[in-house]
Amino acid sequence: MKIETHKIFNSMYKDANVKVSIKRLDLIDSEVSGNKYFKLKYNIEEAISKSFDTVLTFGGAFSNHILATSIIANNNNLSSIGVIRGEEHSPLNNTLQKAVNNGMKLVYISRNKYKLKESKEFLSSIKNIYGNPYIIPEGGTNKLAIKGASNIINNYEKYDYICCPVGTGGTISGIINASDINQHILGFVALGGYKKLQKDIALWTNKDNWTLVDKYNFGGYAKFNEGLVDFIDKFYLVNNIPLDLMYTAKMVYGVDDLIKRRKIADSSVLIIHTGGLQGNVGMNDRFNLHLPII
Repeated sequence: MKIETHKIFNSMYKDANVKVSIKRLDLIDSEVSGNKYFKLKYNIEEAISKSFDTVLTFGGAFSNHILATSIIANNNNLSSIGVIRGEEHSPLNNTLQKAVNNGMKLVYISRNKYKLKESKEFLSSIKNIYGNPYIIPEGGTNKLAIKGASNIINNYEKYDYICCPVGTGGTISGIINASDINQHILGFVALGGYKKLQKDIALWTNKDNWTLVDKYNFGGYAKFNEGLVDFIDKFYLVNNIPLDLMYTAKMVYGVDDLIKRRKIADSSVLIIHTGGLQGNVGMNDRFNLHLPII
């Protein structure tokens, strides 16, 4: 699969002698968030090869993963169940409504119970209740997802730095595994759980050419301020590239700040745009914003 890569021009980059490009996973599909395509590819193939007829996964009310799973499952004639963190709200937001339109059954559980989603007892009860579905973890991150994410970069992409947003750690783990040992992979953490992420990623890769950056999460998942919204607007105006508020905007904001402070200089940088733009629709509705969605 050929994925478009665009150069980004900024006088600040020139001053620091940095060349920045952005790999547009968001252009793969208008609905399936770019990195989710890779993380779900081998999981869906595995479900089909083992004759499962239903996939079940977990996520929040604005989850890119929930929507992507509903679409890809539907496209492969599989039923899907989404276990949603928190209470049901009516009407459904844009993300969950699209998931339902794709045939996904939504199941809501309390936030406290949701914390148990990785325990053996909880997963066993899920299998008993819903007829032994193929279970995909929150965010899609498992060994098959990491295998898929390793296809995001190619061995001819000789950048000094490769940067990507980090949710559950699967995408960056695949990128680390596919990277050259002389490249440095920067992961910009978009939510909490920094120490757990470090431990998980260390289990999923045997390389040490990576660093997690948690300075630019703006308070956690779906948290933001007016400065970040202004950054998205200006970036779109200059580059005609939309960024999602939850993940990619925080990463690009962080990259710019590191270059501004000369923490990155005299280098080439590849930014991975992981998609997630459907989430902007919900944030626009919820907070009366005007974020770009295409």
